Amino acid sequence: MEAFESALIAARVQFAITISFHIVLAAFTMGLANFLLVLEALWLYSGRQIYLDVYRYWLKVFALNIAIGTATGLIMEYQFGLNWSRLSTQAGDILGPLMFYEVLAAFFLEAGFIGIMLFGMNKVGPRLHFFATAAVAVGSLISAFWILSANSWMQTPAGYAVAGDGRFIAQDWWAIIFNPSFPYRFVHMTLATMLGSATLIAGASAWQLLRAPGNPRARLQYSMALWVIVLLMPVQIIVGDLHGVNTLEHQPQKVAAIEGSWTRPEPGAGEPMRLFALPDSDQRRNHWELAIPRMGSLYLRHDLTSTIAALDEFAERDIPPVAPVFFAFRIMVGLGLLMLAQGVICAWLRWRGQLYKTRWMLRISLFMAPAGFLAMLSGWIVTEMGRQPFTVYGLLRTADSLSSVSREQVAGATWGILCFYVLVFGIGFWVLKRILRKPPREGELGPQPTLADETGHS
Repeated sequence: MEAFESALIAARVQFAITISFHIVLAAFTMGLANFLLVLEALWLYSGRQIYLDVYRYWLKVFALNIAIGTATGLIMEYQFGLNWSRLSTQAGDILGPLMFYEVLAAFFLEAGFIGIMLFGMNKVGPRLHFFATAAVAVGSLISAFWILSANSWMQTPAGYAVAGDGRFIAQDWWAIIFNPSFPYRFVHMTLATMLGSATLIAGASAWQLLRAPGNPRARLQYSMALWVIVLLMPVQIIVGDLHGVNTLEHQPQKVAAIEGSWTRPEPGAGEPMRLFALPDSDQRRNHWELAIPRMGSLYLRHDLTSTIAALDEFAERDIPPVAPVFFAFRIMVGLGLLMLAQGVICAWLRWRGQLYKTRWMLRISLFMAPAGFLAMLSGWIVTEMGRQPFTVYGLLRTADSLSSVSREQVAGATWGILCFYVLVFGIGFWVLKRILRKPPREGELGPQPTLADETGHS
């Protein structure tokens, strides 16, 4: 039993490592593809060279991200068969088709048009090239649609039946795809990819403006990224609130862990908002708790008197790891509030005509570059660890999803993956730094310039 638990922990650690690396790259691909789509549309509409210069500049970053993301994605796919074959056996009739449609969208739309997008600017007409960019951007959204549908079904299963051998059989594909948490999760994640990409682009642009304050192309991309933050961050807060209400309805243990609520308050006392605490799962209480009375009820139930189900109302074996979920949620919210403040302050500076001249704000934007993706990773910790101890919530336990593998096998594979990631990400970060340290220039070349580009002819 001890060996089995050790193998289970090793497999979960390996999954956490691989998904953490891959999800950032996948999200950046999605956000950057849509940023490039807007840039090319503005170029076609206005005819201004500056939009094309910025497009070609970030197209090089996009190509680099695709190359690294493909490698990490392949490892993710193989991991399911190697470590989680029982999950594939039990839920493959439902998850298999959803994953197939994701691969179909990725290959036929993204991979099919990405060559034209990267290298076809001087080989096809501008409208056909724009169509290729749009196909890649739409393909990334469709890929996210199917991946998040599969993940959401594992969080809030619907539309299934259980066969005699315990397998989950599809009965209603509409209910499976559009399961109760999917609409909220899809919109929330889509906004997160746009915001994560925006903070990174804003940070890179701020770095360039600190060194070349007058560069119009760096100013353009900085301005566009900040518009995304100031417009989408309030929407993300509203969507997050709706997602939280949905989670409270379908996964009350997760919300109890998020809130660090071990016992339900007296009727009418309301749920406190715990700003800080040290959850203790052994003693089933919080240490050093700092809370505001009733404020938890305001965002959980939208009143000041209601309470939520506490952790002591569930079987101990069904409670997720409280401390990681508790802290990850607060990191996500804290970073989100910082991003909102960044957007508001920059909007005020823009109104005063000081957006590009305020060096302290440029330094803050540089510091905030990874904030969007760190918030997204924290949210995924809440989502995935809050679902434990289940892979299919309430139906299939993580311990029953594991393949017949040993701790040594999984640990050896994990070290191999880590070495591969250190090498690939190290090279990728070095190349990315070389690209971003210089701002876009007039007549910017694409990721692989042709002879015509090099000689200045088109």
